Amino acid sequence: MKQSLVLLLLACVLAACGPRELQPDADFECSNCDDWNKPLAPFRVYGNTWYVGMDGLSALLIETSEGLVLIDGGLPQSAVQIDANVRAIGFDPEDIQAILVSHPHFDHAGGIAALQRLSGAPVYISAAGAAVLRTGKLQENDPQFGYGAENTSFAAVKNVHDVEDRGVVSVANVDITAIHTPGHTPGGTSWTWESCALDACYTIVYADSLTAVSAPGFRFTENDAAAQMLDSIATLSRLDCDILLSPHPFFFGLHDKLEKREDGNPFVNNVACALYGETMLGWLEQRLDSEG
Repeated sequence: MKQSLVLLLLACVLAACGPRELQPDADFECSNCDDWNKPLAPFRVYGNTWYVGMDGLSALLIETSEGLVLIDGGLPQSAVQIDANVRAIGFDPEDIQAILVSHPHFDHAGGIAALQRLSGAPVYISAAGAAVLRTGKLQENDPQFGYGAENTSFAAVKNVHDVEDRGVVSVANVDITAIHTPGHTPGGTSWTWESCALDACYTIVYADSLTAVSAPGFRFTENDAAAQMLDSIATLSRLDCDILLSPHPFFFGLHDKLEKREDGNPFVNNVACALYGETMLGWLEQRLDSEG
């Protein structure tokens, strides 16, 4: 009897210590969510950097010598696809050592809580972004706050660390630098790192969104958002930038590039950040003109 009890307890302990499984949060519903969350096969961008996101929402995986780094988590329902994509390229999501976030909106941070529960990894973003991640609720100075909590909130995230502007998150042999780029949201954070392969090293920039999108009634001309966005556009345009990636694949022409991979690596373009800045500036000017 005692031996059976010991064996039963041992079995319970072993089960508890087995591989963790992803426990996703409730799906988020929005007019673009289904299109954004369409599946996309994962692929290597260059060297240590992989695309593991969806058709309309980016998520990146960076290999290091001692584990993985994940950038962004898409929608709450995207976590399942990101988990599957990471496994499809031969990695284990439990090996994620750090999770970085571009900005705390539901379409990029919605899946973070579930992916963190799976991996146990700490999460990094600017202080303004961290304040939102810890609650899952936008603050009043966010241009999209006016949509209401019921339309913008997501699962709160634990173990969130503030990263100062130009601060570095290091995992083993990879250093990833945070670039504060507020405007689209006060907590906007871009990330940059070096990726090497076949004796060629490139600087990759994950440039945060800088679109002047807001809830009805918000005016960029009546607060700090426009000035922040102008500064952020200038900052990104001046960065060393060989490969540009961003939270929405549309902004770096993902699908066009995938069609050209047989002709070389179409992601390599050392003026991509400058062109991105010009595009964001043009959209901001249109928005300011519309506000009079």
